[in-house]
Amino acid sequence: MRHFLVSGLLLCSLAATAQTELRQGKFYTEEEGREKLLQCGRQYQDRASWEKRASKIRQGILDGLELSHFNRSSFAPLKPIVHSRRELDGYAVSNVAFESLPGIYVTGNLYEPLGLKGKTAGILCPHGHGENPSGRFREQTQQRCATLARMGAVVFVYDMNGMGDATQTPHKFPKALKLQTLNSMRSLDYLLSLPSVDPGRIGMTGESGGGTQTFLLTALEPRIKVSVPVVMVSAHFFGGCVCESGMPIHKRPSHETNNVEIAALFAPKPMLLVSDGDDWTRNTPDVEYPFIRNIYSFYAAQKAVENKHLPDEKHDYGPSKRAAMYPFIAKYLKLDLAKVSKDGKVDESSNRLLSREELAVFDTTHPRPATALDGEEAVMKALSFR
Repeated sequence: MRHFLVSGLLLCSLAATAQTELRQGKFYTEEEGREKLLQCGRQYQDRASWEKRASKIRQGILDGLELSHFNRSSFAPLKPIVHSRRELDGYAVSNVAFESLPGIYVTGNLYEPLGLKGKTAGILCPHGHGENPSGRFREQTQQRCATLARMGAVVFVYDMNGMGDATQTPHKFPKALKLQTLNSMRSLDYLLSLPSVDPGRIGMTGESGGGTQTFLLTALEPRIKVSVPVVMVSAHFFGGCVCESGMPIHKRPSHETNNVEIAALFAPKPMLLVSDGDDWTRNTPDVEYPFIRNIYSFYAAQKAVENKHLPDEKHDYGPSKRAAMYPFIAKYLKLDLAKVSKDGKVDESSNRLLSREELAVFDTTHPRPATALDGEEAVMKALSFR
């Protein structure tokens, strides 16, 4: 009896310790976040001292995600399922699924330019939280994917856990951040497996929770060359969902960090921060952007990082935010902005919004494979490796 009591107390103690390591939601006030950021900045004054800090932060993310010793060779073959290709005005859309881990499927849509000759840029487009409709079915998500494809890019948008066709688990479960990061890694693998994609021209952009996925993956994946995290990089806000901050990636035994430093791990490659006045990115022009720009100065690359701030807008990936992203992406990934421009402005009127049924990966005609894991318990077991 005493053994079970001690074991129970130990488990409770470990759970409590893990909880104190988490930085979630508005963990700091805006002023506290600003001060914490300044404290971080005092630890490096040049490229060498920053890269020492960067290595520690990157390793801390992997440790917190339980991916430090993960062997990428253990990934299952992708075995992509592709169907229902629709050719529209200048681009095509296909419904896609592939295995992330054995029995776990990534689901999404592939947008491709029509008439493509040779290789072109590839772009990952993770989506944020949102309802009615959710995720990749939302108007703002379809608009950016279609427009980027019309500009000449191959674009892959994929479901968050528990959304769209990715219903093998609920959205919120203890290892949601681990699975979502693995799914992003595998989405990059899928994009790079396509013969039309140039591995030297890979970009990523997403908003809100998709912004978190963007700066996390770009921190870990050197294969990504251009990053546009939208309405997410904040000194005081750490992500309000377990899929963003439910595992201890910000506080480790050796250090404490924040999403600003994590985003800065992308330096010196091109990055555009898009912010607005109605959420936790309201201070970006005065706090987060100057901090990241200083890190870019260690590489003499200040011109490679930009901020588009929209003080009168809210938390979304609306037309003004997309209008800021398109020329930045076009410049660094060598896309043709003229193909989507009219009278000097981006014109999205040629895009066709498709229904959830048209974009669905799994339906009665294309059922989810029988090998798919079902339920949180089965997926958690598959994610139990460290």
